[in-house]
Amino acid sequence: MTEQAKVPEIRFAGFTDPWEQRKASEVFQIVDDRGHPTLPVLSATQNQGMIYRDDSGRYIGHDESNEIGYKRVLPGDFVVHLRSFQGGFAHSQYEGITSPAYTVFRAKEPTSHSDRFWKHWFMSEHFIAGLSTVTYGIRDGRSISVDEFMNTFLAFPAVEEQAAISRLFDYLDDLITLHQRKYDKLVVFKKSMLEKMFPKDGESVPEIRFAGFTDPWEQRKLGELTESYSGGTPAAGESEFYGGSIPFIRSAEIAAESTELFLTEKGYESSSARMVKPGDVLYALYGATSGEVAVSRQKGAINQAILAILPRDDCDARYITAWLRKQKGYIVTTYLQGGQGNLSGVIVKNLEVSIPSLPEQQKIGFMLSHLDSLITLHQRKLELLQNIKKSLLDKMFA
Repeated sequence: MTEQAKVPEIRFAGFTDPWEQRKASEVFQIVDDRGHPTLPVLSATQNQGMIYRDDSGRYIGHDESNEIGYKRVLPGDFVVHLRSFQGGFAHSQYEGITSPAYTVFRAKEPTSHSDRFWKHWFMSEHFIAGLSTVTYGIRDGRSISVDEFMNTFLAFPAVEEQAAISRLFDYLDDLITLHQRKYDKLVVFKKSMLEKMFPKDGESVPEIRFAGFTDPWEQRKLGELTESYSGGTPAAGESEFYGGSIPFIRSAEIAAESTELFLTEKGYESSSARMVKPGDVLYALYGATSGEVAVSRQKGAINQAILAILPRDDCDARYITAWLRKQKGYIVTTYLQGGQGNLSGVIVKNLEVSIPSLPEQQKIGFMLSHLDSLITLHQRKLELLQNIKKSLLDKMFA
């Protein structure tokens, strides 16, 4: 028995028929095909679906003699696995065999359905959230009650519209994967550059450096190279101190373009808050953000949890930012006992800095700052694409 479902909020031109609504048991069938031990073994993953076990990067001990009882999986099948409540149902692009503890199902009429349409729907946040009504067990042992799932109603269009929708989401997934890879490569490259463009302990030159620079680096205290100060906070609860036009920068906002709070002139003058400008180095002293550093992107007032660091004429702001970022692990471990407590201006001023000539500082600072910009660009593109995909999933599925 079928019912007519609502049409989605947006859809491709040329498709006007209402979507069908049927029980999952009318659309899918459970298959239990065993006795294929020569096929490759597949592993279930949350984000990649079914993959070859040898490609999983994990060693999974098993008795090969048991593989006669493993279930066969065909391209286009779905597998209900132990963490299925978190990642939808694992879609397979491959033929292989999988654990007999899993449930394998496929469309009853494959030519009437696009498995990739269902793959995107089963991976959507909306669908996963709905699985709470058909899960059992606790923690990592939770799984899907297949019988209850088969009694739920699913809405879907004709196969031609399914194919159009799946092509769109395949394209978005390809773009997301592309930017994720670029982002990951840039993060790894930057980490390598941070290690190789600064001298190792006990050495006076780095492993790699820009052409034309051969002089050994110096060891200087940060307080010799910079001036610094922290700010303060106007009394809380005084309405006349807040809601003005002066951005009030807190430690979680040192890299931000805007702030949540604004001070009035009276609030600023009533406290020890201090002004900073774009280009100043901001260093977080307190709490969970201790050791974080950024070049300010706005003019505003800072509180006591931030140290403003202003390089002198022989010191480059972007270089100091990169050096402090590289040293974060050491600083946190040495002065915060693994993250507990606060830093202070005195501690930061007494840090020993490895430093080359100003022109070499500027080249290093520019390069690492450029890498940061590229990383941020791909991160924003990733977030944009992920948000577009989420929005379309909400609007293109009835």
